[in-house]
Amino acid sequence: MAEIIDVIIPLFQEMRKDVADLRTSMEQRLDKIEGNQKSYKQAMIADTMMSKFMVGDFEERIHALEDKVDALTKKR
Repeated sequence: MAEIIDVIIPLFQEMRKDVADLRTSMEQRLDKIEGNQKSYKQAMIADTMMSKFMVGDFEERIHALEDKVDALTKKR
């Protein structure tokens, strides 16, 4: 019986170390994935904001052109 315990306890200790190493590795991978997701989300937000600014600029230009057309049509 003592022989079995002498084999099992070191085996369990080695398994515990392997599980701890695996957990550390998985946490590092998850942190990297979360960082990538955050970066992607920030890029999407920036792209959306740029699109809104561009649309706003076009709307201002269109409004200015409409004002000019109205001014020209009222002169006639």
